[in-house]
Amino acid sequence: MWNEAVVNMIGKGILETLYMTLFSSLIAYAIGLPLGILLVVTDKDGIAPFFLVNKILGIVVNLVRSVPFIILLITVIPLTRAIIGTTIGSTATVIPLIVASAPYIARLVESSMKEVDHGVIEAASSMGASPFQIIYKVLLPEAKPSLIIGSAIAVTTILSYSAMSGFVGGGGLGDIAIRYGYYRYQTDIMLVTVAILVIIVQVIQELGARWMKLADKRV
Repeated sequence: MWNEAVVNMIGKGILETLYMTLFSSLIAYAIGLPLGILLVVTDKDGIAPFFLVNKILGIVVNLVRSVPFIILLITVIPLTRAIIGTTIGSTATVIPLIVASAPYIARLVESSMKEVDHGVIEAASSMGASPFQIIYKVLLPEAKPSLIIGSAIAVTTILSYSAMSGFVGGGGLGDIAIRYGYYRYQTDIMLVTVAILVIIVQVIQELGARWMKLADKRV
């Protein structure tokens, strides 16, 4: 069964998986990073406490995060069809990936920023720094190593989500593993796709760890 067509199919599956994972990660971070910062800033111990905003954001984030991805994938089908025009293929999968990942990233960002020493924030505030300056020049730089590790975790999570989208024809390696390994009982193809996914995860984690060491001024 290992002919040129199968090899080309797996190659295409790798490219689709990387496309879904990296593109949706980029957009999800564009949404999740500001959300995470807002959650930290508006917290009761934040630099600009705003209980109502913080509470509403926290509820929305928790609600979306509590929905299993496979259910969310089906739930947002009307939204996907309205934006993309179809619910099949790798591009259509990007929409539910973003919806599922942005709140998760927001919590990762919030957790990373809350690790920053409060004394550093107070020192910047006492020198007259504005909230924006504290975010840009204190919170983000100080939390950078933790944010990088969090980004590696987020990307691998999004990768696992993209594999699950194969159940609804989302494309990529997950779709190949389900179609051939589950429906056609071709275990060899399924094992190869799983092995490739594991390798991609390891590469992402290694790149994240190295980037973190470069960014961590304590090392």
